Amino acid sequence: MRKMLCVILAALLAVVPTVCMTRAQAESAGGFQPRLDPNTSCQISVIGSYSNFEALEAEFDRFNEFYPDVELSYTKPDDYNKLLGTVLEGNDAPNIFFSYQWMCGNENYQQVCDHMEDLSDPQLGLDLDCLRPGLLNREADGQLLMVPIFARNYGMLVNNDLFAKEGLQVPTTWEELLAVCEAFRGKGYASPMMGYSADASGCLMNTLVYPETVAALAGDSEALQKANEMDPSAGEYLRAGLESMMQLIGNGSINLEKCGEISDNYTQVILRFFEGDVPMMICTGDTVSGTGKRESQSEAFSKAPFTYSFAPIPLSEAGGYFIDSPSIQFSVNKTCDNLDMTNEFMRFLISRQELNRIASVKRLVTPTTDLSFDAVYAPFGQVPAERILSPEVIGITDSLATQIRNAAYQVGTGAITIEEAVSKYGSF
Repeated sequence: MRKMLCVILAALLAVVPTVCMTRAQAESAGGFQPRLDPNTSCQISVIGSYSNFEALEAEFDRFNEFYPDVELSYTKPDDYNKLLGTVLEGNDAPNIFFSYQWMCGNENYQQVCDHMEDLSDPQLGLDLDCLRPGLLNREADGQLLMVPIFARNYGMLVNNDLFAKEGLQVPTTWEELLAVCEAFRGKGYASPMMGYSADASGCLMNTLVYPETVAALAGDSEALQKANEMDPSAGEYLRAGLESMMQLIGNGSINLEKCGEISDNYTQVILRFFEGDVPMMICTGDTVSGTGKRESQSEAFSKAPFTYSFAPIPLSEAGGYFIDSPSIQFSVNKTCDNLDMTNEFMRFLISRQELNRIASVKRLVTPTTDLSFDAVYAPFGQVPAERILSPEVIGITDSLATQIRNAAYQVGTGAITIEEAVSKYGSF
C-alpha cells in the first residue's frame, strides 16, 4: 500500500510542474498579463447595432478569468445611429460603442466623436501591429478614434465540390470566369452566378461594380476628388465595372429572373447556395458570416454537405480585388466610468489571439494579418498586396459609394443604360 501511495504521489507531483510550465510558456509567448488589481469590482457596458453578440459575450467570459469581479454586458439600443449621441451624454453612458468611419467629419455626429478616446496612445498598450494597416483610419492629427473588430469584403461563395464534379477550376481571371460560366451553362446550370437582386441595398450589382470603381479611382487623386464632389465627369470611372456586370448578365452567366427568387441578401442567399446547384453566389463577407449557423438549417446541405470558400470575383485579367473595409469598429467613451478597466478590456481584446477567436466564432473576416486562418476566407489571403484596397484610406466617401450602388442597380435592372449612368453621376 505504501509503495502504491508513493507512486500516486510521484505522478501528481509530475503534473504540477507541467501545469505551471504551460502557464509560464503562455506568458512568455506574449499572452495577456493583467495590469490592474485582479480583485477590482466594476461594470463595463458595450452597446452596438447587432441584435445579439454571442462571440463578444464569450470574450467577456475569457476576460473574467483574469478579472472575475468585472461585470461586462452588451446591449442594442433602439435607433442606435440616431440616438447614439444622446446615449453617450446620458447617466448610463456606455464604456464602449460601435463606431463607423462615416461618423468622423459628419456634423450630425460631432457629439459622438467628441466622446472617442485616442486609441493610438501607447500607454493603452493595444496591439495595433497585429491589425492590417489599411483598416486603421487615423485622423489628420494622428489620433485613432476607432479600431476594427471585424472586416468586410466583396466576393463570391464558391461551391468547390461542384467545380470538382464538373471538372472545372475556380476562376482567377476574367477570361477564366467567362469560360467556366459558359461551361456550367452548357452543363445545364441556369445561372452559374447568382445573388440578391431585389433592391439596391446589398445587391449583387453593387458587389460587382464597387470593387472595380474603387480600383479605378485609387490611383488618381484628381478623379477621386471629382467623384467625391459629385462631378458628373467622374461617372466615367464606373464604366468598366458596369460593362463587366452587363456582359455577365447579357450572356446568361447571371440570370436575374432566377436571382429575383431570392427574398433577402442574408439568410435566403445562404440557404439558396446550400441547395448545392449554384456554382458561385455573389455576396459580401457579412453574408458569409451566417453560413456556419445555417448549415444545419438547410435540409439540402444536411443531406448532401459540400466544401465551399469565399473568393474575389475576377473581373479583370489580373484577377479580383480584395476590398478591405472595417465592418464593425469599437470606440471607447473617454468620459465613461471605470475608464482604466475599460482600456484594460480593450488591451485584452485588441490582440491577434482574441480578434482571430471572435472572428472565427462569428465567421467574419478577421482584421488581423492572419487572414488565412479561416479556410473559408483563405482565397483572400492569396490576393497580391497591390490588389488589396482600403476604401476608407483611399478616401471613398459614403456619398460616392451611394452613387456607385444606385447606378449599378439601375443599369443592372435595365432602368437606364451605361451611358446614362455615366452621364448622370452625382444625381443618383
